[in-house]
Amino acid sequence: MKHLTFKQKVVQGIHDLFYIWIREFRTTFRDQGVLIFFVLVPLVYPLIYAFIYTNETIREVPAVVVDNSRSSLSREYLRKVDSSPEVKIVSYCADMEEAKLMLKDRLAYGIIYIPAEFSEDIARGKQTQVSLYCDMSGLLYYKSLLNTNTSVSLDMNADIKMQRAGNTTNRQDEITAYPIKYEDVTLFNPANGFAAFLIPAVLILIIQQTLLLGIGLSAGTAREQNRFKDLIPINRHYNGTLRIVLGKGLSYFMVYALVSVYVLCVVPRLFSLIQIAQPGVLTLFMLPYLAACIFFAMTASIAIRNRETCMLIFVFTSVPLLFLSGVSWPGAAMPDFWRYFSYIFPSTFGINGYVRINSMGATLNEVAFEYRALWIQAGIYFLTTCWVYRWQIIQSRKHVIEKYKEYKNK
Repeated sequence: MKHLTFKQKVVQGIHDLFYIWIREFRTTFRDQGVLIFFVLVPLVYPLIYAFIYTNETIREVPAVVVDNSRSSLSREYLRKVDSSPEVKIVSYCADMEEAKLMLKDRLAYGIIYIPAEFSEDIARGKQTQVSLYCDMSGLLYYKSLLNTNTSVSLDMNADIKMQRAGNTTNRQDEITAYPIKYEDVTLFNPANGFAAFLIPAVLILIIQQTLLLGIGLSAGTAREQNRFKDLIPINRHYNGTLRIVLGKGLSYFMVYALVSVYVLCVVPRLFSLIQIAQPGVLTLFMLPYLAACIFFAMTASIAIRNRETCMLIFVFTSVPLLFLSGVSWPGAAMPDFWRYFSYIFPSTFGINGYVRINSMGATLNEVAFEYRALWIQAGIYFLTTCWVYRWQIIQSRKHVIEKYKEYKNK
């Protein structure tokens, strides 16, 4: 291209860019493996997760009772617990050993123990207690059992205080029961459900992971089909780093622009999840996230030598990346090393920013840290992608020259 003018080089570069874009686009839809990761998995996985957690909260948690009091007050307490939507009493046991056996066999997830002096202590004006034993292997079961028993005990406390106060008016009863009136307002998750908490993070992570798998599979296929096992083919159109990176990146961006609309907009609407994001804000936020994920995946694909390698390298990272995002465990409570390590991955900033925008109605100014971090990641990974692809171009040419010299010597 030395004899070409600058204008002709630019025109040739744009022509090659669109040639690479069209070729990569065709490869995506002709390769069944890549098509599965780019289309089928993003279509099906969000539905599976949403169907699993669609009930939002745990209902009718089975519990057993050891009632040593056998009084009217203890029966009233247990009746109120059983009438709540969160807990269902499935059995009354004679002693704690029988109750523990039921807990061990997973016939119940909690034991409500009422002591023999329960009713007598209340009658004497003494403080009594109800003991709750929970299977802590399921925190949601524990949450339902604890909240229900706490609410019932507070209600019965209020009734007992009003009976003993000897008030003459309803207003006096209200003040006696609740001297300080409080109001519980659940922000950003009115149903207090697990789906509204977890699904948004999973949706963002699915975009990154499927890009990693799809681009990695495509890179492995390119190496397997190349005579010298190189990532870049010997082709006059693949004669520049920028045109290769931008051509491939544009192809992936076009596919995932549509996939993102389905994953982030259609799926939450199908399952009536919280969705209060402003469309313009969400669109502007997703631009750097998709760019960062695409160039991150293209950089990581340099390590892929065959089609199966990407499955071994990338699949197991999904759960750790969800933990590192700071959703399942607060990021402020993480050790500094792991918090800074999580900044390597676009999903960390993408999850936190999307949750605030979609579930809390945040603007770009309110997620400025995540938004700027994603643009920085997009820029850094674009440069690393250009560097690894330039290195691959040099390696490809080197292998061709060596083969040519070998044939010439023969």
